[in-house]
Amino acid sequence: MVDFEWYRSFIYIYKYNSVSEAAKTRIMTQPAMSQHLASLEAEVGEPLFTRTSRKMVPTERGKELYSQVAPLIESLEETSLRFHSTSLPTLSIIRIGSAIEYYYENILPQLPEYNTCTVSHFGTADQLLELLKEDTIDILITSQKSQTPGIEYIKLCDEEFVIVAPKQMEIPHHDDQKWKEQWLFSQKWISYGLDLPIIRRLWREHFKKRPSIKPTHVIPNLHLILKTIEQGAGLSLIPTYILRNSMDEEKSKIIFDELKVTNELYIAYKTKNKHLPEINHIKKLLLGEK
Repeated sequence: MVDFEWYRSFIYIYKYNSVSEAAKTRIMTQPAMSQHLASLEAEVGEPLFTRTSRKMVPTERGKELYSQVAPLIESLEETSLRFHSTSLPTLSIIRIGSAIEYYYENILPQLPEYNTCTVSHFGTADQLLELLKEDTIDILITSQKSQTPGIEYIKLCDEEFVIVAPKQMEIPHHDDQKWKEQWLFSQKWISYGLDLPIIRRLWREHFKKRPSIKPTHVIPNLHLILKTIEQGAGLSLIPTYILRNSMDEEKSKIIFDELKVTNELYIAYKTKNKHLPEINHIKKLLLGEK
């Protein structure tokens, strides 16, 4: 007879592609986790994962089983927690981590709907992930997804970056990709950091090389970068969600709109907090669910 815990262990191994990471998250020993998987595979009658030196890769049977079982296990866990809701801890304050630009454009307008007190933290993706690991924040909006035991991610959205230039800048019309790369290289660039974080992505994805650009200005704030562009100081990459609300079309414009870069954004939180009502309420608001 299949043990319910075998399925739970299987789901965590599937999520983390690792027996050891799944064991840490479930607070189990690695041999116990391996035994759960072996017992389930014996019951199913075939392997659910292919073992490699680096990770566990689900087989086609493993993928099929996950798609069937995961929603049922989630539903059972949520039902169980609802029956015990009076004993669940509550958070009188929700601590939110986000890039300041995303917070300003997308979280700030929703704050009246949060129905709880909030403390906000701003910083880079690496800095904020450390705060989440340390339990200094409860929920995080991030563009980086790391395999960290005890932390879960759900996709929030895709953010799209486009090249923005001063309105008065003359843009020659040319279809040749090599010519565009050389022309862009010759311009003054405003960057979020010295390592050209999103500009480097643009060059890799569209020109298949690393840019040897030295930015004219480094400004770690996308709203201020947009203002600097509007003053005629150079080019940069700006997310379209900022342009929808903040772009002055008399002072700046999108150029070469086919040269786009897309970033995935995620909502991250500790697995132990995933069913807390306050966390789920904010997740639904961020995802546009009612």
